[in-house]
Amino acid sequence: MYRPKGVADHRYIGDKRSGAVYDLDMVPEDDSPAAAAGRPSRAVIDELVASGRYLCFAPDTLAEARNRGYRLRGG
Repeated sequence: MYRPKGVADHRYIGDKRSGAVYDLDMVPEDDSPAAAAGRPSRAVIDELVASGRYLCFAPDTLAEARNRGYRLRGG
């Protein structure tokens, strides 16, 4: 489980640019290709947080993300 600074208390993070939501519990600790198969990469999450174009949900649930029009992405 990888949680960058600024979103460490959240499980789901939405990308305002694409409408994608990422499950931070699915981000592997290391960025090896085997660990990242079908999961969002640390690089994607780091770029999103650095851009400032993300949204955290309250309550922090996938249902709330879907309610706001976001769709789950693997990476």
